[in-house]
Amino acid sequence: MNYILFDGSARTALLPFTFTRPVAEIRVGILTIREKWEMHLGSTTSTITEDYLSEKHPMVELEENVMINASYLPNTTLVALIEDLKENQVIYHNDNIVAFFAKEAQEEIDFDTYEVIDFKGDVITIEQTWDIFSKNEEALQEDFDLVTAGRTSVPISKTNTVINPENIFIEEGAIVEHCILNATKGPIYVGRDAEIWEGAMVRGGLALCNNAVIKMGAKIYGATTIGPYGKVCGEVSNSVIFGYSSKGHEGYLGNSVLGEWCNIGADSNNSNLKNNYAKVKLWSYETERFEQTGLQFCGLMMGDHSKSAINTMFNTGTVVGVNVNIYVPGFPRNFVPSFSWGGASGFTTYGTKKAFETAKVMMERRNVEFTEQDAAILTHVFEETKKWRKD
Repeated sequence: MNYILFDGSARTALLPFTFTRPVAEIRVGILTIREKWEMHLGSTTSTITEDYLSEKHPMVELEENVMINASYLPNTTLVALIEDLKENQVIYHNDNIVAFFAKEAQEEIDFDTYEVIDFKGDVITIEQTWDIFSKNEEALQEDFDLVTAGRTSVPISKTNTVINPENIFIEEGAIVEHCILNATKGPIYVGRDAEIWEGAMVRGGLALCNNAVIKMGAKIYGATTIGPYGKVCGEVSNSVIFGYSSKGHEGYLGNSVLGEWCNIGADSNNSNLKNNYAKVKLWSYETERFEQTGLQFCGLMMGDHSKSAINTMFNTGTVVGVNVNIYVPGFPRNFVPSFSWGGASGFTTYGTKKAFETAKVMMERRNVEFTEQDAAILTHVFEETKKWRKD
């Protein structure tokens, strides 16, 4: 069977992260949503997404296809239902379409003619930006069970202080020496060729993905994910950092999500709790105003390719778009539109020429090419987000 992941209605609610990727490419737990589905299904998948993203993330359609809502994370029960889908069948969960069978020859799909299968089981959904960190503990545990099933960890070096070692899994090539690893509250997963430098203190859950680094003296806890080739130091609590991003120095990051190719300057901090303990509001791209999250703890949401200077202070519930360069220390406002340049004293437009030059240099340092597809996607984001910038 051919499986295709579609963005669904959550795409706008997941901005700024879905400006530059389909919903399926969001990382939560250890794996991206796509990687989770492919491991469960034992099959590759493709994507239905926005037109400007489709060249980089094309759809592959065959004669018979099953379309899956990428906002839903797989579990054994749901996957079994999806694998058993037949022609003219659709799976619903709380009035939302989870998956349906489609033939290539179908020009239009009328769900009124479909047989409805109601899925009433428990399932993790990623429908808001804050779901990425707030549901990371549960997603990380499910991924840990999936990725490590039937496998044996590399032996943990005796130089480490270890609590609950049976809940720790280290892949081949990883280096972990002279650290404190406490897996009592959640699993600790260390990907291949990743490193935890001496003196680091880790309290699970943790997903340290392949080739990522936790530097000396870091304090990591609260169900945190550090994506491939990420670099982290300082104090990090219940945050998800996508691949190739760096928070490489002292400072606090909590209840936050960073996209790819971000860099947080030394001694930068974010607030994740209001002084009056009120529930946190976040900027919504859907309503174009600040909306209630219902969370008491909510920090920084930062899109791809954004950077902050040393000593930047992020207020509780700050949303930073794509390709933002914050180079003035202090408190920038709670919503910084994409392609903005400045800081606490105000912002001007960060032109694509300068932004792309920076992206190329940063990516070359990690031996990754900044492609014409990347430039086209970011150019589209620049145009799409003009209305929020004020020069």
